[in-house]
Amino acid sequence: MFLKAKDQIINNTFVALLTLVFFTLPLPYIFNSIATIGFGLFCAYSLKSQKFSVNTTNLIPILLYFLMVFSLFWSIDFNKTLNALVKEIPLLTIPLCFCIVPVSTHQKNQIVTNFSYIILGYTVFYLIKAIIKFLISKDTSAFFYHELVTLDVNAIHVSVYCVLAFFGFLIKIHKLLIDKIAITVLGIFIFLLSSKNIIITFIFLLLVYLIFYTNKNFKKKDFFIALLSIVVISLVFFNKAKDRFLLEIKSNTQEISINNDQFKNGLVYNVNIKDAWNKDKFSYTDYFPGAAMRVYQIRIFTEMLQEDSIFFTGYGLNASWKKIKEKRIEHNLFPGYEKFNFHNQYIQNFAELGVVGMLLLLIMLTITLRNAVKLKDFIHFSFAVLMISLFLTESFLWRQRGVIFFTIFYCLLNANFDKKRVPNRIN
Repeated sequence: MFLKAKDQIINNTFVALLTLVFFTLPLPYIFNSIATIGFGLFCAYSLKSQKFSVNTTNLIPILLYFLMVFSLFWSIDFNKTLNALVKEIPLLTIPLCFCIVPVSTHQKNQIVTNFSYIILGYTVFYLIKAIIKFLISKDTSAFFYHELVTLDVNAIHVSVYCVLAFFGFLIKIHKLLIDKIAITVLGIFIFLLSSKNIIITFIFLLLVYLIFYTNKNFKKKDFFIALLSIVVISLVFFNKAKDRFLLEIKSNTQEISINNDQFKNGLVYNVNIKDAWNKDKFSYTDYFPGAAMRVYQIRIFTEMLQEDSIFFTGYGLNASWKKIKEKRIEHNLFPGYEKFNFHNQYIQNFAELGVVGMLLLLIMLTITLRNAVKLKDFIHFSFAVLMISLFLTESFLWRQRGVIFFTIFYCLLNANFDKKRVPNRIN
């Protein structure tokens, strides 16, 4: 049995346009928006010759988007909620696209391969750019964290892309020279990006791959030694990455110099996790490292939950900024901190969409992890673990690149789990 020629053209175009969406992810938002809209319009046009079919997997993000729409009725900031709905629309449109055009396992693998090469290309570009910047400025910070990829593109987001691309090359049975180079470059780049959460998750995934996904002929001892060497070398020689880890465990009695515009390079007090959770009043010279900041955000959410009736409804999509600002004033933090959202997707959903919003998110993650384990697909498993971990420290879905990346991979990797979904495309 063969696919009809028209179906083949539709599927090939689907793969090409989805690849284009991935290619535009790190570019200015306008390019990614155009690519995503083009992808959606193509799928809508294809509806004339395709059989529309909805499964449970695709239904969950659609339900989440409708909950966001309904939150307009109770939002404490109607305009912010209305504006945010445009950014979150991929939760509706992308699952619908996968309901229109089916994706075979071969096409799924091709899209993942295309994504891996795209991220490798961007990695090489950023490294060349950093080298040029270093030669001009003599500043080694050009090779680390947001300086390496820009704050807008975001080092944490790029770390996620790189980890998935890394495993896209690693799982290949027969590796070419380019694959081995890609694994090396992406592995080093992940440490240069210095995202503590992603580095820890990356090492965990490597160990899982080593223990459960490698064949008997694989030299596990050599792999473990190589992995340990990468970690040790990175922490010893990549000082910027090492400093980000050390900053989290410095004693709260020490003052540290932070290169941050908010503090104008002055000496500030390094807030520890205990103080972030318990201290009632802070000062403008208090600096919150990543972990302490996220603990503080969890703390103020629990306070909001006690003070306001938001358990079932939340404040409304993207409407929690007002409450975060009020807490910033109440606890006397530096004014710049009110610009931060909860930096925790679970809490972000709960605070703005109520318990149902958080449950829908948990259902999506549970479906993804369950399917990954049943299919024994390591890319699928890597995506699930990355998202579960990332959502603890980032409100990833509240950014355009994040919601597009997550929704595409969520729909793509779960596309063939429902075996009843594919046969109607075959003659």
